Amino acid sequence: MADSSNKAHGLLSVGSPVLLIGGSGMLGRAWRELLGKASIEFAAPSHADLDISDPASIESHITGKHPVVINCSAWTDVDGAETNPQGAKALNGDAVALLATRCGRVGATLVHYSTDYVFNGHGSAPYSTDTPIEPINVYGSTKAMGELALQRSGCRYLLIRTSWLYAPWSKNFVRTIANACKQKPSLKVVSDQSGRPTSSEHLADLTLRLLHRGATGIYHGSDGGQCTWFDFASEIARIINPACIIEPCATSDFPRPAKRPAYSVFDLSKTENELGPMPDWRTNLQSVLSRLE
Repeated sequence: MADSSNKAHGLLSVGSPVLLIGGSGMLGRAWRELLGKASIEFAAPSHADLDISDPASIESHITGKHPVVINCSAWTDVDGAETNPQGAKALNGDAVALLATRCGRVGATLVHYSTDYVFNGHGSAPYSTDTPIEPINVYGSTKAMGELALQRSGCRYLLIRTSWLYAPWSKNFVRTIANACKQKPSLKVVSDQSGRPTSSEHLADLTLRLLHRGATGIYHGSDGGQCTWFDFASEIARIINPACIIEPCATSDFPRPAKRPAYSVFDLSKTENELGPMPDWRTNLQSVLSRLE
């Protein structure tokens, strides 16, 4: 089991209202559906109603009524962060600091998500939750700022790093490749970046289970197993259209503004000690592919 220092009383139970920030996004939708199925009352204000860059707006929504605040809002445009670092910092760093400070003042637990991009990508063994962070691009740097702000705030928090997020909805790698497989005879996909895919629905579920167990601190959350983007795309093609040929290529064949980490595999042992083995990425992928929108 996890260290007792990372455990508190159960942080969420049926009947405890939740404040969900970013409920219209890919992960936010997974949370809305999960909370509904679990009969957990929640509020999911729109961005127009809750501006997380505005302290007054945060104070009006985070009042202590909701014992758990789940932040699914983030700047996720990795390449766009290179040309707009201030925009990325405002959402991934500054806003997290504001949310954490307010949650600390009213005694709420803040659930926040970070990324594999806080690591340098030079590893050869899965990154543990206490591996030193060393981001190699602007996006990763702004997510690291959010992590540090959260840890320094003094609030009770559950910080979950995740990677390669996908769902049956929204813009993501799985939907993009699935659609391309139906339209093109072949695709080139990079084979020199390794990581762990993560179903948004699985991520929301494991987070809820950690909350029920009173877990706080830093955890890693993803599907089980690991693969390259090429492996991931090949499995999508196998299910959607086996006639589409997936060809491996190097990252250098598709230069992007932001550097990508070559190795982004998480150590899931802390999470699995709490919750049991994570379902394999192929299993979660097949479920998502059967329900693509």
